[in-house]
Amino acid sequence: MQELRLSWLRTFVSVYRRGSFTRAARELGLSQPAVTQQIRGLEKKLGRPLFERLPEGVRPTETAETLMRDVQAPIDALGAVVDRLVACPKSMSSRPVRLGGPNELLTTRVLPALGELVQQGLQLRLGFGPSEELLQDLADGRYDLVLTTKRPRARAFSAHPLFDEEYVLLASRRLRDEIPVDRLPEEGPAVLEKYPVVAYAESLPYLRCYWRNVFEDVPGTVPAVVVPDLRGVLAAVRASAGISVLPTYLCREELVRGEVVPLLEPEVPPINTVYLTTRAGGLPQPHVQLVHGVLLLQAQMWG
Repeated sequence: MQELRLSWLRTFVSVYRRGSFTRAARELGLSQPAVTQQIRGLEKKLGRPLFERLPEGVRPTETAETLMRDVQAPIDALGAVVDRLVACPKSMSSRPVRLGGPNELLTTRVLPALGELVQQGLQLRLGFGPSEELLQDLADGRYDLVLTTKRPRARAFSAHPLFDEEYVLLASRRLRDEIPVDRLPEEGPAVLEKYPVVAYAESLPYLRCYWRNVFEDVPGTVPAVVVPDLRGVLAAVRASAGISVLPTYLCREELVRGEVVPLLEPEVPPINTVYLTTRAGGLPQPHVQLVHGVLLLQAQMWG
């Protein structure tokens, strides 16, 4: 899946405000075909048109109005940061931005989201770990930013909700065909007891969350496979090794392709909020501010 680019959003804001691809191209120092290509890329990403073409200029659609409300303030703020970086070009590469978080989230979402900035000179140093360790390392100054799956309570931290990861109970299509999924809503998890489970850890953290919120129960199974990497869990599920619960951001493409399928689609799926956390007052460096702002923008597309 193509990653949303910061440049597309800057171009969108300019087209919206100027009411014209031509005037936006002039403001941004781009060719009109380049502006058109970026808007088309954004429309493809959103799955909806953003502008109606008129004889002179364009008119924003309802989708564009909603998007503009969401992004204009952060885009303007990021623009001010970029201006400071342009005024001092060495500041982008003077020191790496140190970023910590869950390895699967950093590698599948965060790195692609920051690729454009790396091309412009940003240096990144990533580290992985559980939330408690990451927060301690952040407090000790080893990180500038961390992504945590729990909201930190200490006043030493400043946390912004980044996105809600939604959990899905899934299996391969072949294994799903063996499971009487039509009985799940009435009979609950007892229907699944005979089928192997693939888990991230022996304690079944993702299954426990799902069972508690959907079935009001706790899983009583011993996992057949334990893989301390969610991408490994997904690979095992795709190979029909068992059922599992995963965040949808990690398996969205596999769900679209039908390589894995939901076993149940509850009216209110379980979610967990991921937070972008800094030390209180910890965004003095423009390049750290830029990464912080870009992640808040990009994460709107991750859920």
